Amino acid sequence: MANTYHQIYLQFVFAVKYRKAVISKEWKSTLFAVIGNLINEAGCKTIIVNGVEDHVHCFVGLKPAVSVSELMKTVKAKSSKYINDNRLTARRFEWQKGYGVFSYSQSQVDKVYHYIQNQETHHKKQTFQDEYIEFLKNFKIDYDEQYIFKELE
Repeated sequence: MANTYHQIYLQFVFAVKYRKAVISKEWKSTLFAVIGNLINEAGCKTIIVNGVEDHVHCFVGLKPAVSVSELMKTVKAKSSKYINDNRLTARRFEWQKGYGVFSYSQSQVDKVYHYIQNQETHHKKQTFQDEYIEFLKNFKIDYDEQYIFKELE
């Protein structure tokens, strides 16, 4: 729509099912490029996609006409299809149900970008579970422990 101006920055965080460490260093940059392209194809702007063996962070400039839930549904479905079609894992690949989404202002863009860029270093000091709960607490999001990303029991 003409005369519609927007600035919506969102960070998405989602995990491999049961938080299995299966995203391999050999193909993770290709996967992150695929995810970035899926975001761009949805009409949004990929700022950075990065992560480690068991989870992904996507920092996105969201287009107002795009539904957050539809974007994640598409990104997760098509990226898991890419992994399975290319047989990148020994077993069928799935993302865990759900995701976290956190909003930021323009003044925080550089900080969030560098945080996501340095995931490997960050996770030498903090687990994904602790990181995710910290996000929820910092953003004052009520949560139920039973719905936090689960490990295989």
